[in-house]
Amino acid sequence: MTVHPPRASDARVRRLAATLYGYAFLSELVLLYPLYALLFSDTGLSVWQISSLFVIWSAASILLEVPSGAFADAVSRRLLLSLAPVVTAAGFALWVLVPSYPAFAVGFVLWGAGGALASGALEALVFTELDRLGAAGRYARVIGRAKTAGTIGVLASILLAGPVFAVGGYPAVGVASVLACLLAAAVATRFPEHRRPETAAVDAESVRADAASADVDAAPVRADAESADVDAAPALVLGGGGPERTGHDGGADDDEDLGWWASLRAGLAEVRADRSVRAAVLLVAVVAAVWGALDEYTPLLARDTGVGEATVPLLLLLTWLGVAVGGLLAPAGERLTARGYAGLLALSALALVAGALSARPAGFALVAAAFCGFQLATVLADARLQARISGGSRATVTSLAGMATDVTVIAVYGGYGLLATGAGNGVAFAVAAVPYLIVALLLVTRVGRSARRGPARTTAGHPG
Repeated sequence: MTVHPPRASDARVRRLAATLYGYAFLSELVLLYPLYALLFSDTGLSVWQISSLFVIWSAASILLEVPSGAFADAVSRRLLLSLAPVVTAAGFALWVLVPSYPAFAVGFVLWGAGGALASGALEALVFTELDRLGAAGRYARVIGRAKTAGTIGVLASILLAGPVFAVGGYPAVGVASVLACLLAAAVATRFPEHRRPETAAVDAESVRADAASADVDAAPVRADAESADVDAAPALVLGGGGPERTGHDGGADDDEDLGWWASLRAGLAEVRADRSVRAAVLLVAVVAAVWGALDEYTPLLARDTGVGEATVPLLLLLTWLGVAVGGLLAPAGERLTARGYAGLLALSALALVAGALSARPAGFALVAAAFCGFQLATVLADARLQARISGGSRATVTSLAGMATDVTVIAVYGGYGLLATGAGNGVAFAVAAVPYLIVALLLVTRVGRSARRGPARTTAGHPG
């Protein structure tokens, strides 16, 4: 196969990235975000009714996550990315048109469905298109910047919600949220999608050459194809192992067209049969779920510092700035060795413990630093998963990671509720940092054990 000219490839990568950033920003520019709990309360819902809505939301996401991933593999990832914000917009419209518990419940089902449609399909489309252009090595930095664009969308929502609400109340906020979703759907139609190999597609050698030029050969998200140094192999995380692959590098072609049922079975089979893929799925679930669940409770932690209600949003903005910076640090994070990745998790966890237990507003600087580290670790874990997937069911496998994340989030919600009720929010945040310390310890332990066994054997240029 022929190779894309470098300039043409770079231009296509930039267009793909620009579309992705616009989509991520508009998808999160939902002015209802900081106000929907107040909408529920003002409608007359009790606390337990509001909590039940969150459960409905999570359940819808879990049930639809994997089937929608298989559908994206079988039909069109771009189609699902276009439909996702439209479905979400329908839920938001329902909330403000007929505010009531049944409408809120249906709205959360639609929101969960919209999230499930995009989850898996987005990562699979971006990685596949970058791989096709010989730029698979840029995935972490591109997806990291996309997460930052989404975070900026959330920040803009927080800043704009108050003024828009003052002008038109909940209807105005709802209309603005629906419009943002519809704009995101329009942007999604601009995504490129090539499901079958073309004569201009890159071969495996060009993919490896691009990865080498990105100077990320020690990345904890990609095992170096030229090195047997186990200290730099993140495949050791949670028991992972084996060479990383791209859609053009052996095995089933990533662009192979499969039916829905075949895509679902192929994705499940890959996770079940490949230990490195299974380990990458588990790593994404643990790293993303814990701090993602804690984010829902940061207003309570902020209020416990003794600040007034008007100051709470400022502390929350600080944490979101940390999240934004974490996404931008992905290129630097790619250079971390396995021990460096473990250190990132451990330091972030310790910062969370110190900040949460300080019970002072200044402690939120440490919480923000922790969230920055966790966001970076999440981006790197996602990139590692994409690099491990070899078959045509990329969106299905990614959706399995999303489902595992959702299940873990619910577990964190339950554990947090029990701990916070008895010991307070600060202690609950501190205990939630323990899983990150465990993952870091497992990583360092396996690196040390593999180092004592000596260099791994290689086959066809890949680390064993």
